Amino acid sequence: MHQLIYALVSAPTPEQALSRAQSVFDGLTGGDLSQAPVFDYYVTFDDDSSSVAGPARWGDRPTVARVDSAAGQQLLDSGWEATEREFHRTLGRVRESLAECSDEELMGDAMARHACRTLGAYRGPSVYLYDEHGQGIRYREALDRVLDADDEEPLWIVPADVHF
Repeated sequence: MHQLIYALVSAPTPEQALSRAQSVFDGLTGGDLSQAPVFDYYVTFDDDSSSVAGPARWGDRPTVARVDSAAGQQLLDSGWEATEREFHRTLGRVRESLAECSDEELMGDAMARHACRTLGAYRGPSVYLYDEHGQGIRYREALDRVLDADDEEPLWIVPADVHF
């Protein structure tokens, strides 16, 4: 399965922002040996060599955009809307399981346990926005901290198509 994810990184230039975001994506796909991979691979939107991923799947997207630009705001809004949508969908599954199952049934219900794990995940298919350290941004206050950080470099958003 494919999905779009986004890295929010500070950098002085678009080229450096892309490089920093690729480091984030590398960590999520196993390029960083200190962390277990959560995606199989990624394609950024400067790479048009794939016939099934990146621009071939999603159409034209900015490779890198400043968050304070119209294009950057559109990417950020897409990532945040996906985050909220996934949270509410997964929370509904957890609530349904809690209402329908006894404690003993929950212990043996793989789907309910998976929904609970997904609800608490900070990396992987249920996470759409990542900070420059590869940590998922799961709630509004965390996003606001990244957006409001007192950094001398501009904040950029970089989309990637990931496969899992």
